[in-house]
Amino acid sequence: MNATVILGMLCVHLMCFCVMFLLISTRLNDRKMGTDVFAAGHLLLGLAYLLQLLGDGGVASVVNHTLTFCSPVAYMLGAIRFFDRPVPVWRPLLTVAGLYTLAQVLVQATLGTEARHALLAASCAALFFGMSVILLYGVRTFARDLRVEMILFAVLIGGICALNAAKFMMILQGGLQALDMNSRFQIAFYIYMSFLGTVLPPAAVWLVLSRLVEQLRVLSVKDPLTGLLNRRGLTEGLAAHFRSRVAGSAHLLIVDIDHFKQINDDHGHQMGDAVLCRVADALKGTARQGDLACRLGGEEFVVIALNTDRGGALYLAERMREAVASSQVSGNDPREPVRCTVTIGVSLGFANAEALDEVLRQADAALYRGKASGRNRVEWALAV
Repeated sequence: MNATVILGMLCVHLMCFCVMFLLISTRLNDRKMGTDVFAAGHLLLGLAYLLQLLGDGGVASVVNHTLTFCSPVAYMLGAIRFFDRPVPVWRPLLTVAGLYTLAQVLVQATLGTEARHALLAASCAALFFGMSVILLYGVRTFARDLRVEMILFAVLIGGICALNAAKFMMILQGGLQALDMNSRFQIAFYIYMSFLGTVLPPAAVWLVLSRLVEQLRVLSVKDPLTGLLNRRGLTEGLAAHFRSRVAGSAHLLIVDIDHFKQINDDHGHQMGDAVLCRVADALKGTARQGDLACRLGGEEFVVIALNTDRGGALYLAERMREAVASSQVSGNDPREPVRCTVTIGVSLGFANAEALDEVLRQADAALYRGKASGRNRVEWALAV
């Protein structure tokens, strides 16, 4: 099998994965996670190799090199979008294509065809080296949860970087003869590219599926309006806490917005949602690291203060009450912001997840005593 056959198979492979990524992107609606850009990268590289098969000379060769260089740029932009960075795509790609085409024309005119081929090999080697470095950097920063995957991608991309660097040196030493399609180096080069084309696209699909599964998991344990835990997330978090050998006593706080129905009646449900989000922000901002904050339903919230005693729980509840009372939401009239207060019921201490229903009843009873006593207060549960 010679390099021409391998290259033809690689073209078919790239076009098939292009269609696959395009179909996946149409099913992901607004959040495509870079799959549409990955499809563009496969299309660019497939077209580049197709031009090489049809005839690598003149204008076709210049277009081939531009498409070849732009394809990894597209993959890089798609990866950035996968990590939820809203980077533009088409303008940077067109800019890179224009600049690289201009560079080719200048190099061809001044140094000749051999130098133009060396430019592509050197440029791709530098680009892939930068991609490998970014992937390794991501292991400690933006992709900590994908440590193994990022290292694997860095190694694979480092391989194509090394092959392009070797091609650059071979062109400098042996001229265009180094690009002979039947040479051992070219066969090895395209075999490695076929290997990457077989491994990387399914790996990217697997990462997209993993991200979707994680999103579903988060949706199953988070309240969509406030971003706090829901009842399921609270239960799972509490169980995880008490599985720890160093877990200490906890106290449950029920937080209820005073006169919330009146806020909805006077200002509308949209303002009511804004008030719920502002209260949630106040609770998150006041809770200690590790505490569990949950929207139980409607205008009722739960905060579980972990590893604390009665004094610590009451102090935290008072801070939360004050934080909500001092916050405000801009209404239709900027001069009259909407304010609210909360009443908080605090349970007795408990030391296992199975006690959740009982301490909820304790805190709920304390909450209603606080409501009956005038609201905007903290009430401690009565000992049984």
